[in-house]
Amino acid sequence: MRMTLWVLLIGLLWFTFGIEAEAEFRAGVAVRVVTPDPLLPVAGGMGTTSPTTKKIGELTVRALALERDGVRVAIVSTDFLGFPGVLCDRVRAKVKDVPPENVVIGATHTHSAPDVYGLVDEKGECGADLKYIEFVVSKAAEAVNEAVKKLEPSAVKIATDKAKEKIAYNYYAPNLYDRRMNVLQFVAASGDTKGQPIATLVNYATHPEVIGPDQGILSPDLVGPLYDRIEKQSGGTAIFMGGAQGGMVTADCRGPDGNIKTWEECVRIGELMADEALRIVANAPLQEDPPMLCAAMPLRLPVDSDLLAALIKISPVGLKMNADRTVSTQVNVINLGNAQILTIPGEALPNIGFYLKRKMHGEHNLLFGNTNDGYAYMLTKVDWLSFERYEYVSRTCLGENTGDILIEEALKFINRLPDPAKSAK
Repeated sequence: MRMTLWVLLIGLLWFTFGIEAEAEFRAGVAVRVVTPDPLLPVAGGMGTTSPTTKKIGELTVRALALERDGVRVAIVSTDFLGFPGVLCDRVRAKVKDVPPENVVIGATHTHSAPDVYGLVDEKGECGADLKYIEFVVSKAAEAVNEAVKKLEPSAVKIATDKAKEKIAYNYYAPNLYDRRMNVLQFVAASGDTKGQPIATLVNYATHPEVIGPDQGILSPDLVGPLYDRIEKQSGGTAIFMGGAQGGMVTADCRGPDGNIKTWEECVRIGELMADEALRIVANAPLQEDPPMLCAAMPLRLPVDSDLLAALIKISPVGLKMNADRTVSTQVNVINLGNAQILTIPGEALPNIGFYLKRKMHGEHNLLFGNTNDGYAYMLTKVDWLSFERYEYVSRTCLGENTGDILIEEALKFINRLPDPAKSAK
């Protein structure tokens, strides 16, 4: 009888501490270098790729794994123009211990990296290297799997503030862009490294295209110096996720005689972004056991653009269009502490970003643009082909209703989920 009681007591203690351990918030991070050797041509948009003769900096894929109460999430950032959903699915298939729908993969949108879409020019020629693309897929999955293995007890600091000028501007309408920078910093919660950063995620809406595709340079652009500065100043690993940077929110590299398209300008902007991110997050309160939720929603978007329909059909990487001339993609919502994150499968224009953030439910609302897919520009119907300035972004948009469908479906989805601001209290 006494032995039975001891067994029950030990079992009860194991069950109790097992629940507590499971509920403990944990984070882990890993990086893989994916710079091609030998160098490959780079893509700055639709059409012809441009040859390269040198590299400045390294292209990387960076994976952040998060876990709490049986929920596991991976956030991946890749140094490419975009990362199509078909490649995201290939990465997910190679990930062992994260549910596929919880693997969220974005692109920094550098214009100085190889084509992973399989874009075809007017001659029907494609500059993508399919073996290299499969190499990137494998390395991204490796990074996620390693990040999961490195999960450790953690806490998070979350902060939002306006960043300084001379980082970004809107090429079409200089002041029409979101100056708010969101920062998530994950810190060790135990051991000798307690309180030290594991990872710092910077979320800001801009195109990293200082170098561009036409200088013969392969580069992560301003994101490289951003990473280097954060990692040198605070430790841990830095990750960048863009926002609603469409039409055309780009790097503010304007000089007195035109754009300054040098590596030194990448360093100036990247380091300024890093310094602002560390300033913004420095005094944020520590959330020691933040509640976390990750939900995924399938989304179909009509393909009205004949140009994009043609590119999808002939791409060698396996881009798909449904029989009803729609494309299928995935939208994620992540509630973390008092923050809410929404993914956007393309480049939403700033007005869409402002509206979504205003309607979201977190104390801090983040948009991860070019995530889970990269379906070019996303406009609302009131902007699509409404004036000459938007002729290019309209032509490279799936269709007139793309932005409106995204807004309506994303907000319906969010409104069915628990409120992160209330859950965190």
